[in-house]
Amino acid sequence: MDFSLFYFANNSRELDSNRYGLLLDGAKFADRNGFAAVWTPERHFHSFGGLYPNPSVTGAAVAAVTERIQIRAGSVVAPLHNPLRIAEEWSVVDNISGGRVGLSFASGWHAVDFALKPENYENRRQVLIDYTEQVRRLWRGEKIDVVDGTGKPQQVGVFPPPVQPELPVWITSAGGVETFRNAGRAGAGLLTHLLGQDLGELEAKIAEYRAASVEHHGKEGHVVLMVHTFLGEDEDEVRELVRGPMSDYLRSSLGLLLGSQQGSARKIDPSTLREKDVDFLVQRAFERYYEDGALLGTVDKTRKIVDRAAAIGVDEIACLIDFGLPQQTVLSGLNHLNALRQCTSFLGKS
Repeated sequence: MDFSLFYFANNSRELDSNRYGLLLDGAKFADRNGFAAVWTPERHFHSFGGLYPNPSVTGAAVAAVTERIQIRAGSVVAPLHNPLRIAEEWSVVDNISGGRVGLSFASGWHAVDFALKPENYENRRQVLIDYTEQVRRLWRGEKIDVVDGTGKPQQVGVFPPPVQPELPVWITSAGGVETFRNAGRAGAGLLTHLLGQDLGELEAKIAEYRAASVEHHGKEGHVVLMVHTFLGEDEDEVRELVRGPMSDYLRSSLGLLLGSQQGSARKIDPSTLREKDVDFLVQRAFERYYEDGALLGTVDKTRKIVDRAAAIGVDEIACLIDFGLPQQTVLSGLNHLNALRQCTSFLGKS
């Protein structure tokens, strides 16, 4: 089982002289200690995740202070961009890092984000597939057809050329099984999480992804699972330490939790709920995530969750560490996470 670090800060409004200290110090720790990757997201116009409006910028910063760890976007919201710009920016990061870039692409779901490119909102899922393939072609050195400022047709490619001849690619899914299948058909990896789905549901979806990948590309692919993470020495101390920050994090993402119901499940607008109902939902969500939906607790407790994830076909766990705990507390907890990584390194697929 590979382990990586994942960032998606809850509150970007807090005034801090070193807002990116945890990102850079965590990346250095992961680089020194054999972690697989550092993932940074793309989020716009909101304090939840708002430290990360452009993962190529944060990726370049990580590249400059590390030597071996993979630098990945989790995720590039492809329909918000021109594929040429995605390929150009990340080719620069690939050069800075000496060929350590990987991208997960997402369709996006927040309508306000599409103020950047409103024409792509309605068909964003198909645009995701089309743009991902265009970026991959540009990365290989191919040119694509464009129209210039005078209306003339042109063919353009990307400079500087990337270091890696093939771009490592994942597709991000919030749980929709068709996105899992599309990732397999595209020959891409899969990045998912446990907001709105549990490990039992995820197992069946991973099977669909694997089947599509084998059918279309003859390979099983690569599955990354993002989970909220903090480890310590004492179970009760960790529970109480993370209860407040994790509950606040869940409260901030309540719209995602309630809006990601799959199938025929009724979607709920959190703005229509009474405060005590919100408190009840957050409390229930915290208890569920603490017990079996996150890496929260001691090494012995969380190892059972890693075992279960490996058993259903997860290849890599992306540990979301910036959900509200103080920076030094998070950095201290990385030592326990590294102990978990070391004792479970034999799990999962090679």
